[in-house]
Amino acid sequence: MDRVSGFRRGLRAAAAYVRSAPGTYVWLLVLFLTTVALHHMSPAFEEDFLRQRSTNIHELSQNPVRVLITSAMWIDGGHWIPYAALFTVFHAQAERWLGTARWLAVCVAAHVLATLLSEGALLKAVRDGIASQSALNTLDIGVSYALAGVVGVLTYRLAVPWRYAYLLVALAVYGVPLITDRTFTEFGHFASILIGLACYPLVRGCGKAWNPKETLAALRS
Repeated sequence: MDRVSGFRRGLRAAAAYVRSAPGTYVWLLVLFLTTVALHHMSPAFEEDFLRQRSTNIHELSQNPVRVLITSAMWIDGGHWIPYAALFTVFHAQAERWLGTARWLAVCVAAHVLATLLSEGALLKAVRDGIASQSALNTLDIGVSYALAGVVGVLTYRLAVPWRYAYLLVALAVYGVPLITDRTFTEFGHFASILIGLACYPLVRGCGKAWNPKETLAALRS
């Protein structure tokens, strides 16, 4: 009976956690459904289907609002479980802390602005002859820009000095690939985390910053 009671308490705690971050888990459910749909498509159809929902330069010039929305509803590669973990660690924490409206504002800002910055840089590279014309129609979907933006804004969730350590790690995670790979996608990721950091005005009034040391002390006592 103790195990059954513990299992039920665990389920109730998990359900309460999901309810505390509704936007995160509704988005994650949409990504699950679209990922299942991708697994039922042929490779040729999938590529064409996703390209029409991609935030590449061609699609942005035709219908920017549509592709900026639809590109965030699909995962390139079809691996949903890693995103479920990342959404729970970062998005859910940010939504619980900021509230759904402010969390969504950070996500939208990072997704839209980083997309426009990276694709604008790519367009310049094409016009300067650095990148080929085929780059105008590349496949560019996913939720990683919004995730990077949330990683950035969560810097303010931590108290000093933990904040600086977190920020250093986050900048390294997104900065090193930009230096080594030098792709426009990595540029977009790094821009996203800076956009998240620029969302500092949204964190005002969201409570005291979390101090892990205080939490550990409370658990020991």
